[in-house]
Amino acid sequence: MMEQLVPEITTHALSYLDYRSLCRLSMTNSRMRRAANDDNAWKALYHKDFTLEQDGVTPVNGWKAYYAATRGIMNMNAEFFNIIRERSLQAMARFWLNSDYVKCIHPSGELFSGYNTVMQSWQLCFNWEQGFDFQVQDMCTRVLTDMAWVTMKAYLNMDGAPFHITNVFEFHNGRWLMVHHHCSVMLIDGLDQQVVVI
Repeated sequence: MMEQLVPEITTHALSYLDYRSLCRLSMTNSRMRRAANDDNAWKALYHKDFTLEQDGVTPVNGWKAYYAATRGIMNMNAEFFNIIRERSLQAMARFWLNSDYVKCIHPSGELFSGYNTVMQSWQLCFNWEQGFDFQVQDMCTRVLTDMAWVTMKAYLNMDGAPFHITNVFEFHNGRWLMVHHHCSVMLIDGLDQQVVVI
């Protein structure tokens, strides 16, 4: 029945599917594969699943590829917070690009520059007795060909200070790696919150 619908109605119907369902539909037959790979269907799915700040974006390789790249970056960003929760310096070392130009700014305002210095800053963080349990909100992602960044608001233990966080990634040798992390304390009613190094 869907095969008999005009393309605009098919695209609208497909916009109600999630990522996995759209991929599964593309494996049923050649007509459904064409419909499920329609750029407008992936654009609609992108705007449903991610931020609407991308209205001015025209992805070079189409919305399906842009959706996949954005999902990949969001997964990387989630992995970053899992590494912090687990306090795994080894995982953090693999997560960053090993380069002199990587940078990390913790809420204390101190700038750590260069791979080795950045890793030392994370080792200090992980030596704290206090655990880190972040609740992340308002995530916005932008992906370019070989660079992506994520901005978000994060709460530490939900009763702690809120932070503004920006994570920047670069694409190297087939994978995304972090090159910049900036975490700063949010101002509430003009007052600084307690500083926590993350």
